[in-house]
Amino acid sequence: MKLLFATQNNHKLEEVRAILGNEFEIISPADLNFSEELPETHSTIEENAEEKADFVFQHFNMNCFSEDTGLEIKALTGEPGVYSARYAGEGKNAIDNIDLVLQKMNDKTNRNAKFRTVICLILDGEKYFFEGITEGKILNERQGKSGFGYDPIFVAEGNNRSYAEMNLSQKNEISHRKKAFEKMKEFLSLRS
Repeated sequence: MKLLFATQNNHKLEEVRAILGNEFEIISPADLNFSEELPETHSTIEENAEEKADFVFQHFNMNCFSEDTGLEIKALTGEPGVYSARYAGEGKNAIDNIDLVLQKMNDKTNRNAKFRTVICLILDGEKYFFEGITEGKILNERQGKSGFGYDPIFVAEGNNRSYAEMNLSQKNEISHRKKAFEKMKEFLSLRS
């Protein structure tokens, strides 16, 4: 099955291809020579996922999906949440985003956080949603060099290494994105 993934993030594309495996041909807008920025204008993760899926569906009229992910930190009342990618500004700089989180968490004892992914799938013109959550904690400083985004400061529950200290397959065993995409994969396998 061929699906268009509404993303311009090559790290996410690589992760999702690894999660979904060879049963699916996952292409991106870049594979269709499309480089227009995908809209994210809403105040919830669900709405942003739906907006991006709608946007590519309107452009290409093919089965597609989008996801939006946020890091939700308890002591920061859910921040950065829907603004995770641009927490420190519209430049979407991961280093600046991490610096801002660490600065805001400097005096906090409650380090509880969770990553939450919501997928919007448009299949044969119908919309379906899938969610994945991984609970964990925010570290006091960066650990590890792999991954992207907030991976160097997030440790999933039951682990002692950050996402950035894991290789892709290790991260994909426990990640929020894996949980959401496994639900979508199971749904698609029942439909085919």
